[in-house]
Amino acid sequence: QVHMAESGGGLVQAGGSLRLSCAASGRTFSGYVMGWFRQAPGKGREFVADISWSDGSTNYADSVKGRFTVSRDNTKNTVNLQMNSLKPEDTAVYYCAATIPNGLRYWGQGTQVTVSS
Repeated sequence: QVHMAESGGGLVQAGGSLRLSCAASGRTFSGYVMGWFRQAPGKGREFVADISWSDGSTNYADSVKGRFTVSRDNTKNTVNLQMNSLKPEDTAVYYCAATIPNGLRYWGQGTQVTVSS
């Protein structure tokens, strides 16, 4: 059973930084894509960034490019999201997810990020 657990959310002022971590367990993740998504109040869940577990290639939503950095630590089975220059519109619940090649996705429980103006 795949288990994803996020940590590191909190309250920060605009312009500040936060680092989210996601601990993945339950199997080996070679071939998976590990991603971050977010959901703001009253809105749908949206893609933020992802990283290939195998080769480390990354993708970012336009809204976070240049501010957020996704990384992985294969030895610890963790995926991180470094968020800099945070804006009030980044306020959301952030979820990590592991996607296998057939499209099945495993989700974490989410962590709240609140950016005050």
